[in-house]
Amino acid sequence: MIQVILTGFWLGLVFNAAPGPIFTESLRRGVRGGFRPAFAVQVGSLVGDAAWAILGLAGAAALLTQPQLHIPITLAGCLVLTFLGAQGVYAAVRPPEAEEIQASGASSSPLRGPLVAGALMSLASVWNVAYWGGAGGAVGGALGETAPLNSLLVFFAAFMASSLIWCFVCAWFIAGLRRAASLRWTRIIEGGAGASLVVMAALLAVQAFR
Repeated sequence: MIQVILTGFWLGLVFNAAPGPIFTESLRRGVRGGFRPAFAVQVGSLVGDAAWAILGLAGAAALLTQPQLHIPITLAGCLVLTFLGAQGVYAAVRPPEAEEIQASGASSSPLRGPLVAGALMSLASVWNVAYWGGAGGAVGGALGETAPLNSLLVFFAAFMASSLIWCFVCAWFIAGLRRAASLRWTRIIEGGAGASLVVMAALLAVQAFR
C-alpha cells in the first residue's frame, strides 16, 4: 500500500508541475494579484483533475478519446484558452484608467473569476483526456488493470493530496515573483502569459482538425 501511496503522490506532482495552461493562467493572474488569485486558479483546476481522475480510474476516460467527443472537448478548450489569453493581453496593454474602471465595477463574465477559470480550463483540457484515457495510462501501468477498489481509492487520495500541495507551492512561487517584479515587468509577464494561452489554443485547434 505504501507503494500505491508513493506512486499516486509522485504522479500527482508530475501531472500538476508540468508547464501548461493552468500554470500560465496562474502566473497571469498571480503576477497581478498575488498569492490568492494564483492559488484560486490552481484549486479550481482540481475540479477537472478530480473528474478526469475518477473517469480514468473507472476505465471510462478512454471513451472520450474517440473523435466524436475528443474534438468538441478540444474546441471547447480552445475557446476557453483564447478568451483568457485575450483577456491577459488586454490587461497588459490597457491604460491605468481602464484598470480603475474594471476594479470598481462588477465582473461581467464568470471566466474572470480565477476559481471558475481554473475549473473550466481543467475540465476542457485535452491534456487531461490524453493523460487519463491514453492506452496503457499511468494508473493501469502503476496499479494494474485488476487493482482492487481500496487501492484505487488510496491512489486517488494520494494523487489529490499532492495536487493540493502543489497549489500552495505554485502560488507561493508566483507571489514571490510578483513581489520582485516591477510594474513594467508585471505587464510584460501578464501579456506574455496571455499571448501564450492564445498560441496554445491555436496549436490545439490545428491538431484537432488534422
